[in-house]
Amino acid sequence: MPINPTPQVLLYPRIRKSPFFHASRQHGVAMYSVYNRTYHARNYGDPIGEYWALLTGVTLWDVGVERQIEITGPDAFDFTNYLVTRDLSRCDVGQCKYVFLTDDDGGILNDPVLLRLGENHFWLSLADSDILLWARGVAHGSDFDVQIHEADVGPVQVQGPKSVDVMSDLFGPSVLEIDYYRLREYELDGMHLVVSRTGYSGEAGFEIYVKNASRDGVRLWERVWEAGRPYDMRPIGPCHIRRIEAGMLAHGADITFGTNPFEIGMGYDWMVNLDQDADFIGRAALQRIKDEGVHRRMVGVEIAGERLGSYVDGSMIEPFEVSVDGAVVGEVTSACWSPRLEKNIGLAMLPVELGEVGTEVAVTTPAGRVSAVVVPKPFVDPTKERPKQSLRLGGVDAVPAGASAQNGANGANGAPVGDRSSSEAAPALSGH
Repeated sequence: MPINPTPQVLLYPRIRKSPFFHASRQHGVAMYSVYNRTYHARNYGDPIGEYWALLTGVTLWDVGVERQIEITGPDAFDFTNYLVTRDLSRCDVGQCKYVFLTDDDGGILNDPVLLRLGENHFWLSLADSDILLWARGVAHGSDFDVQIHEADVGPVQVQGPKSVDVMSDLFGPSVLEIDYYRLREYELDGMHLVVSRTGYSGEAGFEIYVKNASRDGVRLWERVWEAGRPYDMRPIGPCHIRRIEAGMLAHGADITFGTNPFEIGMGYDWMVNLDQDADFIGRAALQRIKDEGVHRRMVGVEIAGERLGSYVDGSMIEPFEVSVDGAVVGEVTSACWSPRLEKNIGLAMLPVELGEVGTEVAVTTPAGRVSAVVVPKPFVDPTKERPKQSLRLGGVDAVPAGASAQNGANGANGAPVGDRSSSEAAPALSGH
């Protein structure tokens, strides 16, 4: 029997639905995956066109699969600080942090965005693994006085240079005062929202978290969509071409329970605060790993041969083997064709001795074994100037310098609650 290259994903009651599922579906979702036991809209039929829409216009993403674990109670700060590797005494109320949760061996269980809504009130906006059960297990039998549950909250992302225009029309000019990795609360048409300057795009953008999402999710989507019509807003799935260009991580692919933060390189080691007074899960193991050094590290690679796919089109079913002189030495965990760089690029986990820029290796792609070379990563905008830029200065330029400009995008203001603005030079987000 021949292999069916495009088997269907069964839609049925057993798999959970995003709060925006029935709204995003109206735009013609072409491919779903399952993420946090929830249907995840991956693309709408043209991943390359969606990529250019992100770079040149404004895009709307259904990321309701980012389940929100809410931690409250008198000991919520101490408990959450115990779960993550970063020192949350350096996290203000109204600030977001990209964090790692590790196990006793230092393996990365999840890499969510943490939102601090109050002194003892946190959301963990999850990547793809079950942290609700983990957190409850950690709390069980402990002395922490906390409540842990999955909040009825769901986010959409509004990403791209024209996101500034759409968000200003929705919320007024105050939304442009939100600095990178900061948040504000808003009320819009009776919907209670949290807006943050975060995203998974490497571009200027926002996330809008709607409370009472099971009730208001579709209504929020439709409200944002109407605001985006004058700017040719386009619905897209998380753009993995852009995230690979930016060196962003995908949990379950680039990082797993068997990966520790020091193996990732690219500045992620500073996300492990071993100098803090408080203890956290995995601290002893991570201290030992740091002292002894790692044996492998994630690097960027340029890959020869035929054009690869977009990563979200079913073209990369498994990691690609990396070999030297015929012996397998590692794997490419994410790879794609970059339209603007006009190259195949990827992230690879290799032995430290093969991680120097210029090292030549072989990669086995679906087309066969081809040559590859280790290169610096991220491939584009290594200091994340585009997502971090101040929005108070006016518009955001479309398409970074050097990009091939083609295939552009297809075709009552909210009242802020509180004023929490500052900036954090955070690394790229993971997830999706």
